[in-house]
Amino acid sequence: MSRDGDYAQVRRAVEFLSLNWNDQPSLEELAEYLGLGVTATQKLFTRWAGLSPKAFSQAVTLDHAKRLLRDEELPILDATFELGLSSPSRLHDLFVTHEAMPPGIWKLKGGGLDISYGFHACPFGQALVMVTGEGEKATLVGLAFCDTGEEKLALEDMQGRWPNARYTENLAITGQFAKRIFDPAHWSPETPLRVTLIGTDFQIRVWDTLLGIPLGKAKTYSDIATHIEKPKAVRAVGAAVGRNPISFVVPCHRALGKSGALTGYHWGLTRKRAMLGWEAGVAG
Repeated sequence: MSRDGDYAQVRRAVEFLSLNWNDQPSLEELAEYLGLGVTATQKLFTRWAGLSPKAFSQAVTLDHAKRLLRDEELPILDATFELGLSSPSRLHDLFVTHEAMPPGIWKLKGGGLDISYGFHACPFGQALVMVTGEGEKATLVGLAFCDTGEEKLALEDMQGRWPNARYTENLAITGQFAKRIFDPAHWSPETPLRVTLIGTDFQIRVWDTLLGIPLGKAKTYSDIATHIEKPKAVRAVGAAVGRNPISFVVPCHRALGKSGALTGYHWGLTRKRAMLGWEAGVAG
């Protein structure tokens, strides 16, 4: 089964476990829902996330751990430990070096910018990878997600951010970045992933703050607003987080609502839960 096929099945499982979290469905119940054997279900989860279905069900019900996040003020992944997940101490986070594109590029809506794009299977469905430049000067400018069959909509969504840029499909260039992003073996401080942020000055300040959130931690929109010295701009911060063009690498999935809830996610709340579960799984 392809990794995209894995995600299609895992997505169904995540939805099932989320809807029935309070009943803590057994492996047998989950296997029956997926139409798979018990062993196949167990292997699918282990191959995809490094977690048993039971542990993963705990990861994807983080939004039901509000008491831990709100009353005890635990970081989001600390709350998962209370739910039985393993420590991320062995996980090397994605090392990134980044710079901001001159504001003129954003004002011109990408005018004069050449962007290579390509879709690649990843642990979260199809990843749309967008890169500018070539060779050693190539940098990541966009990363989006979709399910198979929704590629056109995802591409249009991203192109709408910089409508005057020139877009060319180039799987050779984007494939190199996809490997760097989704294979932890390629996460290294010696060879950091190069990222270029394209947005307003305010958006870039918000995205830069997201890059500073370490794995295993989380910030609320209010925390971010305070960090950029705009404490009353919580709503604007939420909008900027939602417009983050480089999902996962710029970890907007680690941003929370005021109450500690996971809140929405531009590419789907199920995918946001899956990202957090995958991070914890790689850690295990």
